[in-house]
Amino acid sequence: MTGYDLAAPAPQLVARVAGRGRLVNGLLFITIFASPFVFIEPSPYEAAFALLALAFLVARVPIGRGVVPLALLLFLWNLSGVAALIPVLHDPTAITFMVTSLYLAVTAIMFACLFTEDIVRRLSLVRTAYIVAALIAAAIGIAAYFHLLPDSERFLLGAVRAKSTFKDPNVYGPFLILPLLFLIDRTLREGVRPARVVATLILLLGLFLSFSRGAWANFMVSAGALMLFMFLTSPTPRFRARVLAFGLMALAGLVLLLAALLSFDAIGAVFQERANLLQPYDAGPGGRFGRQLEGAMALLERPLGVGPLQFARHWGQDPHNVYLNAFASYGWIGGFAYLMLVLTTLTVGFRALPVRTPWQSYLLLALAAFIGAAFEGIVIDSDHWRHYYLLLGLIWGLAIATTRAASRRNWRPATQLPPRAETAAGSPPIFRLG
Repeated sequence: MTGYDLAAPAPQLVARVAGRGRLVNGLLFITIFASPFVFIEPSPYEAAFALLALAFLVARVPIGRGVVPLALLLFLWNLSGVAALIPVLHDPTAITFMVTSLYLAVTAIMFACLFTEDIVRRLSLVRTAYIVAALIAAAIGIAAYFHLLPDSERFLLGAVRAKSTFKDPNVYGPFLILPLLFLIDRTLREGVRPARVVATLILLLGLFLSFSRGAWANFMVSAGALMLFMFLTSPTPRFRARVLAFGLMALAGLVLLLAALLSFDAIGAVFQERANLLQPYDAGPGGRFGRQLEGAMALLERPLGVGPLQFARHWGQDPHNVYLNAFASYGWIGGFAYLMLVLTTLTVGFRALPVRTPWQSYLLLALAAFIGAAFEGIVIDSDHWRHYYLLLGLIWGLAIATTRAASRRNWRPATQLPPRAETAAGSPPIFRLG
């Protein structure tokens, strides 16, 4: 129990540690709950996270060596960004950009540390807080879209796309994906519940009304990855059959929901416009792709990039590609560090994925959502999404915890044990001691 006064009476020591743990968990819940309310800066999320960071230090949450690779990659990425910032220090928006990048890197490291202990309780708190927060955000977005709120335009972009409590529909839509995966996972493992169905429909409608093509693709990739992971990691034919059946029924349900929504003329018109893979601003020499190619070629001669938020000043618009932006805003070293961060996170997650632990289902969810976010990064700058850093922390923290669990002498993966009867939920016991 390093860091605590071991001379204190045992009951007092236990009570003190438990109290600090409850404080951390409570602030973790508040931080996740506040995460969608970011239409003002500094946002409630920043205030909540500052309190969580203070509690993190007071509770002396350990920073294990397993977090070091994540911290080093984030440090290298941001250090290169600071170097790229020096030529444009006259631009206050560039300074703000780098400060935000450094702050978000700290959030990922802290989340990774938090999810290496008291794991199941903290994951449950995150799931509940995230689903409730997402439902509130989606309800606001839906109500604003149908002009059921005063000053509804404040929660819309161009009066036709819901952005809810976010500044951009392209951030609002992806934010709803992890809670949707939470609900899909619970439905598969515990069965259909009316409240769960209603919550899923609200989030799906909120996602749809963002009219974010990237978010739609993100959800399809994430949900598909989740179904695949659940199928591959289930040791029982019965649960595999359930996954296949659910996937087919969910696909049919999405088609019916889409048909119902498109029966509204206003929604159908916006969908028809947004569903085109190529928009007028995408194609042509002056379009997005032309600007990206022109910028990428120029960056081959700029090892320090062009500086944070400077791409648009050189080529007329933002890069709309997180990988290109990594090289433009953070320089060559930063760009390669970001690529390594994504690839290493995927590797760490995949290596821990087959090990059956009490938190395996959460690792499946976080990894599936991260794959979708990494895929969407091809068409959007996602390096300042708060929930992206939560996913990083979840994957690294749970992977570290899985490695520790697998190394215990009296612990064996369930895949090495004789088959047992399934639980009432239809899935086998997660792990066994001894």
